[in-house]
Amino acid sequence: MPLVSALKAPVIEKYRVHAKDTGSPEVQSAILTERINMLSGHFKDHKKDHASRRGLLMMVNRRRRLLDYLKSRHHQRYQDLIQSLGLRR
Repeated sequence: MPLVSALKAPVIEKYRVHAKDTGSPEVQSAILTERINMLSGHFKDHKKDHASRRGLLMMVNRRRRLLDYLKSRHHQRYQDLIQSLGLRR
C-alpha cells in the first residue's frame, strides 16, 4: 500500500535536509514510518493478512538499517529524527 504523493509531500517538506531533498535517510525513514503506521491500522481489521505482515516487517527492517546508518554518521541528526518521529530508541 504505497503512500500517495499528496500524503508524501508534507512528510518530505518536514524532514528534508535541503531544498531538493527526497532521498536523505531522514526523509526515507519518515516515509517508511508513515507507511508502517498505516499498515499497523490495517492489521487491526485484517488479522490474517500475512502477506502484508511480511511487507510490514521488511519495511521495519529497512527503517532500522537507515536509522543505524544515520546514527553511525550523524548522531545529532539521528537523535532529532527519532524524537520527532516518536520512536522508542
